[in-house]
Amino acid sequence: MTAVAVPRSARRGVSPVSAFLVRRILGALVALLAASMLIFAATEVLPGSPASVVLGRGASPAAIQILTRQMQLNRPAPVRYLDWLGGFVHGDLGNSAVGLAQGAKQAPIWPLISGPLKNSAILAAIAAVLMIPLSLGLGVLAAVRAQKPTDHLISLGALAAVSLPEFVVGSLLVAVFFVGLHLLPPVALVPPGGDPLSHPDILILPVLTLLFASLAAGIRMVRVGMFEVLQTDYVQAARLNGVSERRVLRRFALRNALAPSVQVLAQNLQYLIGGIIVVEFVFAYPGIGSQLVNAVSNRDVTVVQSVAMLIAVVYVTINVIADLMVMLLVPKLREPSAA
Repeated sequence: MTAVAVPRSARRGVSPVSAFLVRRILGALVALLAASMLIFAATEVLPGSPASVVLGRGASPAAIQILTRQMQLNRPAPVRYLDWLGGFVHGDLGNSAVGLAQGAKQAPIWPLISGPLKNSAILAAIAAVLMIPLSLGLGVLAAVRAQKPTDHLISLGALAAVSLPEFVVGSLLVAVFFVGLHLLPPVALVPPGGDPLSHPDILILPVLTLLFASLAAGIRMVRVGMFEVLQTDYVQAARLNGVSERRVLRRFALRNALAPSVQVLAQNLQYLIGGIIVVEFVFAYPGIGSQLVNAVSNRDVTVVQSVAMLIAVVYVTINVIADLMVMLLVPKLREPSAA
């Protein structure tokens, strides 16, 4: 009798989804560890002493020495890296160098960035909630209307959108809606401690700017995936058997086109996170991107490290969720032989 190879996960009674999730989480942890090393090393190789930069040119050597000790810059770099990474894992992001330079004994970073982080999360969430259904809807519509005026209009619009950077889009929107029509404010100012949702008009232009380029790539990839599925034999057979076009799209085409589209939409979400930094700067929006720019200009290295690491965590988490969704959408990936 011929022996049949049984996958290791099946022999242990572990489902393919669980085994896949464990592998992806372990891979994500390795990626985050590598990212933490790169982030720490990047701030270490910058020229000059962070303490002297924070205090300014007129600072005395004694003041620089005191701040250097407070920032623990007199300790070896590997020791500081391990302390920073261990604190980050436990939720302690360290102290802001700017706060220490202003005379505070403790200047924890989390209270400093929690407000801007919430503001950025609101902006990204609104853009994502709009981007995902619009990408899917317009991409599917373009594929169903392939080679027709609707398809040409959507495709040309997406091509034009993807060619424009965020600061150009933002400037054009300000020129139209503020200078020309006097409808929307040119900057997204939020009072200290205020909530952006209490001033919804200031969110419109930043959200539109984020959507403009992120939508373009999503629409194009969804259209390509959907068009390829619509040309497959099983879809054509369903049509010949009298299945309605709506049912063909819902039951046969859309599910198979979603799997490759999920990865593209995940990349677009990651793009939103990166694009927020530019958009917040253009519209003076008090988010985490503005906080990161200020920290870089002030050489507040601990804030830079912590914010950059938080962004890396978001990136990796989006990847893990996208991979899991693909596995749930594609039945073959859930078979024991695939584990």
